[in-house]
Amino acid sequence: MLHHPQFDPIAIQLGPLAIHWYGLMYLLAFALVWLLGRRRIRQGLTDLTQRDLEDIIFYGVLGVVAGGRIGYALFYQFDAFLRKPWEIFFLWQGGMSFHGGLIGVILALLLFARKKRTTLLHIGDFIAPLVPLGLAAGRMGNFINGELWGRPSDLPWAMVFPQAGDTLARHPSQLYQMGLEGITLFLLLWWFSSKPRPTGQVSAVFLIGYGIFRFLVEYTREPDAFLGVLAGGMTMGQWLSLPMIFIGVLIFLRTTRRPSHGQPG
Repeated sequence: MLHHPQFDPIAIQLGPLAIHWYGLMYLLAFALVWLLGRRRIRQGLTDLTQRDLEDIIFYGVLGVVAGGRIGYALFYQFDAFLRKPWEIFFLWQGGMSFHGGLIGVILALLLFARKKRTTLLHIGDFIAPLVPLGLAAGRMGNFINGELWGRPSDLPWAMVFPQAGDTLARHPSQLYQMGLEGITLFLLLWWFSSKPRPTGQVSAVFLIGYGIFRFLVEYTREPDAFLGVLAGGMTMGQWLSLPMIFIGVLIFLRTTRRPSHGQPG
């Protein structure tokens, strides 16, 4: 039986200033998007520029923070925030939703696409392969914090998470998510986007891939205590992933006959 290492959540302490690991993981995520985006621009795999990348990251940060927080309030803690709506601004208390963050990023990139006079799917095809490693960093932050633990398990790598309030060995579901939604999805998208594809297909593969991986991992992740298992024996994460898969498949099928795009010319 393994035990969670119980990392100190504070990575760096500078007097009264405390820098948490989870915050560093967010910085690492956006740094990876920037580095990988620059690489794709240098390789000529997009007609977007370095300035466009910087603008996309700026819009993306706003979308992630606002969408993630609002999504958490709507999808997971609606009643609590309805009683105390001002607490939606208390970011230091934690509580972010990936699916809400995704919606926030889509809306933010839609604004950028209109400013750029291009399409959302064109921007999405550029940014989608850059995102999964950032998601992996976020899941590592969850693991360091010992949060979002898995369901009880007797597998050899099952781990005791003291934050769960018991001594049960559990799936390290954060690491499953890091491996699937992060590393595996990154490799899939990086390979798929390395050749010309019809506009929208890279975005579609991201939606399908993340949706499927998240749906599967949810079977090993402990449901939120205040929600539990919902209709159909599925969790909120699974219900929110189903529309992702459906929309991704729809986009992929609708774009199959479109001409491929790749290097600008």
